[in-house]
Amino acid sequence: MRRELRLRRPQDFQRLRREGRVYRRPGLLLSIAPNDLSHNRYGIIVGKRIGNAVQRNRLRRQLRAVLTTFHPQLEPGLDMVWIVQKPLKGQPYPVIVRTVNDLLLQAGLVDGTVIP
Repeated sequence: MRRELRLRRPQDFQRLRREGRVYRRPGLLLSIAPNDLSHNRYGIIVGKRIGNAVQRNRLRRQLRAVLTTFHPQLEPGLDMVWIVQKPLKGQPYPVIVRTVNDLLLQAGLVDGTVIP
């Protein structure tokens, strides 16, 4: 994922925690808030409760890959924070794709099922 598409500053994560609209699925939370940019930015949080660094980084990479495929289909101007929870740990890649798709549908960011 390109650098300008990533949330990096703690203030951005705090703003999404305060002002963001939250959507939930088993294993994954999505917090969304508008930004003043012409593109979306994404942040991924994988806590230490998920497992060791190898497991956390694997989930982070998989989620980043899914978001990269969905990115062109999403409306621009949003900040999104994806928070991974334990039920997603150890799930195969298609389950992660389906979970992300369900959350995007729930948030109204995609029309219909758009599984890449």
